[in-house]
Amino acid sequence: MANMIMRFPGGVPKALTLSYDDGVEQDERLIEIAEKYGIKGTFNLNSGCFPPEDVAYEKGTIHRRMPLQKAKEVYAKSSWEIAAHAYTHASLVGLSGNIATDEILHDRKELEKHFGTIVRGFAYPFGAYDDRSVDILKNCSICYARTVESTHDFHLPKDWLRLPATCHHADPELMNLAKRFAETKDWWDPMFFYLWGHSYEFEACDNWDVIEEFCKYMGHRDDIWYATNIEIYDYCNAFNQLIFNTEMTKCQNPTSRGIWFTYGEKDVYVPAGAAVTF
Repeated sequence: MANMIMRFPGGVPKALTLSYDDGVEQDERLIEIAEKYGIKGTFNLNSGCFPPEDVAYEKGTIHRRMPLQKAKEVYAKSSWEIAAHAYTHASLVGLSGNIATDEILHDRKELEKHFGTIVRGFAYPFGAYDDRSVDILKNCSICYARTVESTHDFHLPKDWLRLPATCHHADPELMNLAKRFAETKDWWDPMFFYLWGHSYEFEACDNWDVIEEFCKYMGHRDDIWYATNIEIYDYCNAFNQLIFNTEMTKCQNPTSRGIWFTYGEKDVYVPAGAAVTF
């Protein structure tokens, strides 16, 4: 029996996504830099923390959340996903079940209303979570939830509701990891690079060159799929729904998206809703 390896859309072996929190003014510049190189990701927002429309920050304030109307304008111009980050940015750990549930569902409801989307992703405020938090997220129909843990590797997550990152953008190994990811060929598994952070940190540290260098190096490569968090989740979920005959010569795809994989020396594409013999 040959080995089967999932491939991303177009048959490419690698995927890259970004994840940034809090809905701050600096997200606009981050979008401009990332999209210049074909890179996108997900913004995790707290819908109960939008400041007044006429907010005026004191000089030197770094963490500047965008008012709702400004946020809608900025994100509408991008190809990024909107995900939840708890209504008031409260840690789910320690909250009573009904309050934690409200933090998630209220955030989902408001974000969906404001941004005209379906919110299915989440990032844990302060990176805090426990088994109870995960169970509550499941009950709120959240598909994935990002932690603040770094793996320094490129494996797909084993548990999407305890989703670690490859690294934070301030990690001293960032570019070494990027180069290893970009230069590696014929890796056994699909390769997944997940970068996270807060865009205001670039202003605080006066180091926008960090994300510019990363995106310039990683962008516009023909062996990388640049996607949002939910796009990658949905693709992996669809792959896991493929149906095979016992001899591994025929595959049926019951999902609404085309799926690619390799089987031994064969590159296989199975269109949405179709069956193929390979």
